[in-house]
Amino acid sequence: MRRTYRTLNDCEMRHNAEVGLFTRPSILDCHRGLKCVIMKKVIKNIAQMMHHSDPRECFAIEFWDGDSISFGSFPQVILRLKTKSCAKKIIRKGFLGFGEAYMEGDLEIEKDFLKLFRLGFAINFDEYCLSFWQKVQPFILSLLNSSTLRRAPKNISFHYDRGDELYELYLDKTMTYSCAYFSKPGDSLEQAQLNKYEHISRKLLLEPNELLLDIGCGWGGMLIYAAQKYGITGVGVTLSKNQFEYANRKIEELGLQNQIKILYQDYRQLNDKFDKIVSIGMMEHVGKKFIPTFIQKVSDLLKTGGLALLHTIGKDTPSAGDPWTFHYIFPGAYIPTLHEIVQEMGKTGFSILDVENLRLHYAKTLEKWAENFEENIEKIRKLFDETFVRQWRLFLNSTAAGFKYGNSRLFQILVSKGLDNTLPVTRAHVYQE
Repeated sequence: MRRTYRTLNDCEMRHNAEVGLFTRPSILDCHRGLKCVIMKKVIKNIAQMMHHSDPRECFAIEFWDGDSISFGSFPQVILRLKTKSCAKKIIRKGFLGFGEAYMEGDLEIEKDFLKLFRLGFAINFDEYCLSFWQKVQPFILSLLNSSTLRRAPKNISFHYDRGDELYELYLDKTMTYSCAYFSKPGDSLEQAQLNKYEHISRKLLLEPNELLLDIGCGWGGMLIYAAQKYGITGVGVTLSKNQFEYANRKIEELGLQNQIKILYQDYRQLNDKFDKIVSIGMMEHVGKKFIPTFIQKVSDLLKTGGLALLHTIGKDTPSAGDPWTFHYIFPGAYIPTLHEIVQEMGKTGFSILDVENLRLHYAKTLEKWAENFEENIEKIRKLFDETFVRQWRLFLNSTAAGFKYGNSRLFQILVSKGLDNTLPVTRAHVYQE
């Protein structure tokens, strides 16, 4: 087995075990040794930048040949690069390469995932590593997976139709797959999801017998809550067959089939008028190209004077997308800026009433999902395989870090169709006990 050289001096001579002689290395061997030295130097430079971003943080990076770099006596996170190809992927592809190496088992993260990602966000890791070509990759992926009427069902199915059993193992009993609302520190995940439904219901000023539309309704949690608590009638639409079947079964079990129903249908194919509209975690799947289409359709479906609430992941300012997540987790996805959303709302005549950022609520939600995922790891491993386990673990933890330390935001944007001078002029109705 060819040894890995730590220095260029090592590359000057190599031992030929078969003949017991020292021979001059080939040019190719020296070139390989030099590449290893350069790759390690780049990784160590990144480590130094991470250290300078927060000198108090204790962490270490271990290389495939036993070499390492560490800061602090007791590392709270250890990044272990098990192969040269792993380092090469990280340097060439940024987080896309990092994610692929982790999925393949060539990279290990020991101890605290979020601390590592925090340091990565602190140095703007992807911006540091990526070439122009890699920065435009998310844009190319979004074009290839654009959420057209034909492509959108495939994009949604890719993530959400992996079987209800998977989601039951890390979501709560309401099967809610979006940011929760922790009104009290000790709230369980289930309680926090119910809090979120209540928070939205109050913002929408829901009343009995109003017709509520839920665009991208998931497993039906919002409609079920609003029907039981507020007496609304309603329609939900989803492009996930799993969600469509599960939600309608649940509605029948609860005896709510005369109040609410779920349709397997694209929102662009709806034509009715609704008193109130909500969309929770749906706009991220629309794609940059279809943001105007989505906002205009919400306006077309909402009665004059009606209220709509958009609950979506967003950003404060434009930034490079995440090709790993867009390729392996959410094809066709696009994270809009608040400006992109609000600008289109203004064009359709919406009056923007309220914008709330629930960033830390989503970080906590994802951390709880990650905890549930790890508690059920053996069951999930039996359902899928080790590559999937590592993929989903990285997805949950890196996304949590994105909200806690990166540029991910969770916006709730409340609008009315036209002006309404009878609406409450404070938020008191939202927060009253």
